[in-house]
Amino acid sequence: QVQLVESGGGSVQAGGSLRLSCAASNLAACMGWFRQAPGKEREWVTAIATDGSTSYADSVKGRFTISKDNAKKTLYLEMKSLKPEDAAMYYCAAHYLYGNACLRLRSYYYWGQGTQVTVSS
Repeated sequence: QVQLVESGGGSVQAGGSLRLSCAASNLAACMGWFRQAPGKEREWVTAIATDGSTSYADSVKGRFTISKDNAKKTLYLEMKSLKPEDAAMYYCAAHYLYGNACLRLRSYYYWGQGTQVTVSS
């Protein structure tokens, strides 16, 4: 069982930055971030595997960075150069999947409640 609690969302102007955090009861082998904007399907954003390997959606590559602190059991998403199209509810997700298959995973078992990110132009 993994409980996930996101924080760090807020309102920012285009070009600004935010850092999201996800406090986990346990850091599962595969951790990721998803987002969902109103009227749109949930979108995979990024994932990090057990060995620290990462993968990103093309839309955020070069602007977002996923990381984790195993000691603090916390997952992070550093977001820079934010665009209005980045506005969404951001969700932390976890799954017990080892190896780099994690980076291709799009169906996670554990989910947080989400944190809202608003980007104004």
